[in-house]
Amino acid sequence: MNTIKEKYGHIAKELIQNSIQTGHVDPDAIYQEANKSNRAILNKIVQDLLLPGSDIRNFAELLKLHNLAQEGKSCLILMEHYSNFDLPNLYYLLENKHSNGEDIGDSIIAMAGMKLNVESEFVRAFTEAYTRIVIYPSRSLTPLMGTAKYEEEKTKARKLNMAALHEMVRAKHSGKIILLFPSGTRYRPGNEDTRRGLAEVDSYIKGFDYVLPIAIAGNTLRVNAKGSMSEDFVHPDCMVFQAGDVREAKPWRAEIRKEAPQGENPKQFMADRVMEELAELHTQAQVYRKEQLPADYRED
Repeated sequence: MNTIKEKYGHIAKELIQNSIQTGHVDPDAIYQEANKSNRAILNKIVQDLLLPGSDIRNFAELLKLHNLAQEGKSCLILMEHYSNFDLPNLYYLLENKHSNGEDIGDSIIAMAGMKLNVESEFVRAFTEAYTRIVIYPSRSLTPLMGTAKYEEEKTKARKLNMAALHEMVRAKHSGKIILLFPSGTRYRPGNEDTRRGLAEVDSYIKGFDYVLPIAIAGNTLRVNAKGSMSEDFVHPDCMVFQAGDVREAKPWRAEIRKEAPQGENPKQFMADRVMEELAELHTQAQVYRKEQLPADYRED
């Protein structure tokens, strides 16, 4: 397989030339509006990689969530994460396959780790094609524990995440839908820790009126464990986003937390249940995806 730089280097240069964001992230620049010019450029890659049959299943529930957001309700999407093209694929399908899809896409704001801003010019250029609120993920602090830099970075993380919280509260009451990847990172095959939900997911759910889980089957930009994100491998695929059911967040959360065994962290228990539900939806999406795949692509 080719890396994204090898196959689409000419488009990468166009994205970088058109980029408006810098690699610096501070509390005053946490909310970053979509650069739609770069989205149009990036869509050339997305269109080239999506195979027939790619779609958003149970779209009616996503439309329902959007309507609730327009009524002033706070709405949260909890989505699986396999690739840095998860969002580009989702937005492309919204804009090109569903009526009202573009309006829904314009209402979505993703919570995005700051690494996407600082990794490289190319990664930042394609990331800025979608509106996001930048956060300092807790996973990024873990490797620094016990080092001289830990306290400095911990303070930085606190300031950035407090600013992100303020932006999220403002946005979620303004007709916007917040999108969160509950694992906090892309899934790496063979590393089940990257599939586990973060305990912080419980706090997010607590702060919203409605929640919608969305699973993903397929992957058009596969993780290169030996390289940077700009060296991930492109792979044409049938992308299937499987929405679950919209549910009221607080009753759902209360019901699940009651089931937590004595002595178990209820926040982590909630996060684990979220991932279990996403896994069930993923199975449904995978069944449909395999039915759509051309014979030449049926490798798994």
